[in-house]
Amino acid sequence: MSHPVRFGVKVAGQNTSVAEMRTCWRIADEAGFDHLWDFDHLAGVKSSGLDSPIFEGWSLLAAMAEATSRIRIGCLVTGNPYRHPAWLAKLAVTVDHLSGGRLEFGIGLGGWPEREHKMYGIEGLDHLVGRLSESLQVMTGLWTQDRTNFQGRYYQLSDAISNPKPLQKPHPPIWIGTRGESTLKLVARHADVWNVTEWWFEDATAARQMGERLQEECEREGRDPATLRWSAQIFWDGQDRARLKSVAAAYLEQGFTEIVIFPDVRATGGDPIAATTIAAEELPALRRLSGS
Repeated sequence: MSHPVRFGVKVAGQNTSVAEMRTCWRIADEAGFDHLWDFDHLAGVKSSGLDSPIFEGWSLLAAMAEATSRIRIGCLVTGNPYRHPAWLAKLAVTVDHLSGGRLEFGIGLGGWPEREHKMYGIEGLDHLVGRLSESLQVMTGLWTQDRTNFQGRYYQLSDAISNPKPLQKPHPPIWIGTRGESTLKLVARHADVWNVTEWWFEDATAARQMGERLQEECEREGRDPATLRWSAQIFWDGQDRARLKSVAAAYLEQGFTEIVIFPDVRATGGDPIAATTIAAEELPALRRLSGS
């Protein structure tokens, strides 16, 4: 099974303004990117500092749905421990309807910014894999069943109702971001797209090697590995056009068909609008890399 090559851009809600984000969303939508992303954190991450101003990811997705017309939207990735899965399922359905069925549902273990969890007293750092496994089962049940019953270690539902159902059937595409061996089984069971981040691996070849282990897991689960798309998130300084194209080309050569450009520019004082504009200018060249 061959998958179309698609390109997206990520606009993080950290150290920025609503006006700047709206401008970036418009640029991405009008330029013809296939998908548009934000991220999900409660406090500043990476070198920007813990006290950096940051907006809530799913609220931004609702605004993104209204501010764009054609581009698909999502959160790369939602931190699973932050919300009960019934609440998250309802958020996803709401954004799917607001966007006219354009939601891509990104989720991951969460927990890597431990200081957020400790600061707010969020539970789950000791059972991230088990909680994500149960959350995925709960959410897919709520999206597809009239009544959902679930008795797990972390979540319990009894004749739970969740209406309306998503516009997309059976539900929005699920993207799971992970590099952990313990979570490959969850990807094989639940994901439409497996997402990796560039800095997790030495290079695209190393990412491919993990993808091959994932293919083996799909086969053990009785799933055709070709039905799972691979996504790579590329960190980019917002200026080096040659590097952007070379890294994208490397991941495309290794079988990744979803490329997400993340102009992570605020930590260095960069301009997200300028970076998104340059990415939009390079989009035709990026598409030529894959012949699309």
